[in-house]
Amino acid sequence: MNKNIGYLIALAIALAAPFVGYPVFLSKLLCFALFACAFNLLIGFTGLLSFGHAAFFGMSGYVAGNALKHWGWPTELGLLAGVAAGAVIGLVMGALAIRRQGIYFSMITLALAQMVYFGALRAGDFTGGEDGLQGVPRGKFLGLIDLANDTTLYFVLLGICVLAFALIVRIVHSPFGQVLKAIKENEPRAISLGYDVDRYKLLAFVLSASLAALAGASKTLVLGFETLTDVHWTMSGLVILMTLVGGMGTLAGPMLGAIIIIALENKLGDWGTLLAEVTGIGWFNTIGEAVNMVVGLIFIICVLLFRRGIIGEAIAWFGHNGKKSA
Repeated sequence: MNKNIGYLIALAIALAAPFVGYPVFLSKLLCFALFACAFNLLIGFTGLLSFGHAAFFGMSGYVAGNALKHWGWPTELGLLAGVAAGAVIGLVMGALAIRRQGIYFSMITLALAQMVYFGALRAGDFTGGEDGLQGVPRGKFLGLIDLANDTTLYFVLLGICVLAFALIVRIVHSPFGQVLKAIKENEPRAISLGYDVDRYKLLAFVLSASLAALAGASKTLVLGFETLTDVHWTMSGLVILMTLVGGMGTLAGPMLGAIIIIALENKLGDWGTLLAEVTGIGWFNTIGEAVNMVVGLIFIICVLLFRRGIIGEAIAWFGHNGKKSA
């Protein structure tokens, strides 16, 4: 299938979705899909495994939440403030971590992200500590579009996510993106060709952090609160899981992975209740309590049978059959 046709079908489904589904849940899916795509820009196309993306995702939510609730900023400026905060944190973390490689790079990002977490825990009124930041207003987008309506908010978020995804596609296919791929595949060769590898990796880190921050600020806007969960290291692990399940290094894979994981976390209990009613097997009523086990099982299946992720395996399968038929 032509890639552009696939994008148009996905956009058509996204436009129709709020008329058959719950707009707030769908908006949450969009936020996590953007978060996974931002993370994939770093690991899938630059080869840098960060364990610290929760710092950008969570802190941007706190900054956007304070901008909207306490500082009285317009919605769009609140989102931009969140993005700016993520970019600054990404610049600092990237500058400290980028000169190390492999597991050392990952451990430095994890350590720095945990410092951000403990800072958020003790930040008092700014983060609300363990109580979190509550009652964040949505306001009006560009001063005209009232976001109090859930469906309206969904379409605004969809527009933001489409623009962000288009930016990622443009980055990946630009000369800059090609250099990132070269660094991922053979860093010594990229250095020998004269590229300032550290500068490219730092820029990729900041871009990924900024997009992750946009996702975090958008999530705060959707749900109206921000908690420590979003800056905890488990959130960094969750986005890694989404990317691996969907397909690391593919453009659409992280979005699919995010939809699968978040849908399981939020809807598995409802699906279990429905199965119990249809089959008469009471055990299905308890499946919602074992969501972590189900997600772990899916991860094991993907590692054993879909090592490129779902979309990665599909691309490889169709490409192989296309060559055979030719």
